[in-house]
Amino acid sequence: MEEIREPYRVLLEGGQGELVEKKSRFIATVRPVESEEEAVAFIEEMKKKYWDARHNCSAFVIGKKAELTRCSDDGEPSGTAGRPMLEVLLGEGIRNIAVVVTRYFGGTLLGTGGLVRAYSGAVKEGLNACLIGTMRYGVRLLIDTDYNGIGKIQYILGQKGIAPEDTSYTDRVVVQVLLAAELADGLKKEITEATSARAVITEVEKLYFIDKE
Repeated sequence: MEEIREPYRVLLEGGQGELVEKKSRFIATVRPVESEEEAVAFIEEMKKKYWDARHNCSAFVIGKKAELTRCSDDGEPSGTAGRPMLEVLLGEGIRNIAVVVTRYFGGTLLGTGGLVRAYSGAVKEGLNACLIGTMRYGVRLLIDTDYNGIGKIQYILGQKGIAPEDTSYTDRVVVQVLLAAELADGLKKEITEATSARAVITEVEKLYFIDKE
C-alpha cells in the first residue's frame, strides 16, 4: 500500500501585524523562506530596518516536516521571545516561514509571562495578515468518456466539489482533474460504476498542489 503523504501548511504571502502592551510596541513581520540562508538574510534585513528598536527577536521553520527550526531571543530573557514565537509557528503547522518581532520598549517591564504572551500574540497578529495555503499530495487524472457519460461525471465532480482543470470536446470528452491522492480511488470507482465502465481514467502524475485557505 502506498504511503499517503501528509498535507502541510505554507505561507503564500507574508504580512505584518502588531500589538501594544504597557506602551511597548511589538511589530511582527512574517515572510515565506525556502532556506536557512533566506531566513537569515530576512532577519538581518529587519534588524537594519528597525535598527533603533530594543529587540528584533526571530523564529523560522523550514522543510515539509519542520526539519530545520531556529529561534533567537535577541537580548530578551532566555525563553521569553524566540521559543514562544517558534511554538506558535509549529502549533499552526506552517512550514517555510520566518517571523521577526520588533520591540520598541515602552518603559515598563512586562515580566517573563508578559513577554511570552506579547511575543506569541504579536506572531498571531502577523499571521492574521498573511495568506496561508495547504500543500496537499494529489493526483492528476484524465477522464475520457463518450457524450452519454459526461453529464454523470460532471454531476459526481460537482457533488465532491472538484472543479475540472480542463475539458476538451472532440468525438469524445476528456476532463482533466486534480484532487487529493486519498480521494482518487473513490472517485475512480464512482465514475466507473456511473458510466458502466465506459469511461477511461488515466493517472497522469502525482504532485503536491496548493489548496488556498
